[in-house]
Amino acid sequence: MTRVLLVRHGEVDGSQLNAEGWWGPARDLSPLSAAGIEQAKEAGRRLRDCGARRIVASPMTRAMQTASLIAAETRLPLTAVEFDLREWLPDATLSWRSAEAIAATEDFHRHGGEWPQGETRAWEPQSSVRRRALGALHRQAAVDDEPFVAVCHSMVIEALTDARRIEFCGVHEIDLNDAVQPDSAEPFLPRQSA
Repeated sequence: MTRVLLVRHGEVDGSQLNAEGWWGPARDLSPLSAAGIEQAKEAGRRLRDCGARRIVASPMTRAMQTASLIAAETRLPLTAVEFDLREWLPDATLSWRSAEAIAATEDFHRHGGEWPQGETRAWEPQSSVRRRALGALHRQAAVDDEPFVAVCHSMVIEALTDARRIEFCGVHEIDLNDAVQPDSAEPFLPRQSA
C-alpha cells in the first residue's frame, strides 16, 4: 500500500503579474501571498507526524514554494519535481487570458470534467489530468513504498478524489492501490495555435 497525502498549494499573490499585464501560463510564476505562506507553514505543522518520508511537488512556483515551506516545518526532504502534477490546462494553445480561463473552467464543470460525446474542447479533460497525475504518483511510489506528500493543484486533487472546492493547503489522503487506474486513451497534449 502506498499512501499519498495530496496537498493543494497556498493562496497566490498575482499582484505583480497583474500590474505588469502577464497572463496565461505566465500566471504560474506567481508566488504565494502572505496568507499563502502562513497556510503552507500551518500545513507543515499539521503534517509533522503524518508518517510521510518525503515530499514531491508540481513545478509551478506556488506548489514549489508551498512544498519548500512544508519541508522546512516537517524536516522532510523535497525529493522530486513531477511535471505531471502540474496544473490543469484551460487552453491547450497555452495562450489564454483570465476571462478565457474562467470560461473554460465553467465549461469544464458544466460537462463534468469531460468533453461532450463527439466534441472537443481546448481545455484538458479530467481523465487526462487523472492519467498524468497517477503516472507521476506511481513513478514516485516505485522509488519506495513509503508514504509521501505530493504538493499539487485543486484540479489534480479533484481528478484523484471525490473532493470538490479544494481549500488552500488542504490535505487529501489516497491509497494508490485503490486509486482508479487511468484508461488507455491518448494523452492530451498542448497544441500550437494556428
